[in-house]
Amino acid sequence: MASIDIERTHALGLAQARQAVEDVARRIAERFGIDYAWRGDALGFSRPGVDGAITVSEDRVHVGARLGMMMGMLKTPIEQEIHRVLDERFGPAP
Repeated sequence: MASIDIERTHALGLAQARQAVEDVARRIAERFGIDYAWRGDALGFSRPGVDGAITVSEDRVHVGARLGMMMGMLKTPIEQEIHRVLDERFGPAP
């Protein structure tokens, strides 16, 4: 089973970071049928072949996911898209 583990610092503060993650989750859910829900400061998400969470804090965002066999073959493009969205919403990586 493949996994994704990406952490990024940001300067948005907790409220804006949560809103950015919520906006992205809503778009992804509409496009790919992913279920998601907040549990404290972590947004858990799942669909067949993918299970993970996006955790936000005052100055960090962390994306962690486990990919099933079929999705695992797409790990690199999935990670590239996560980095692209993080750059868009939280600014480029240092």
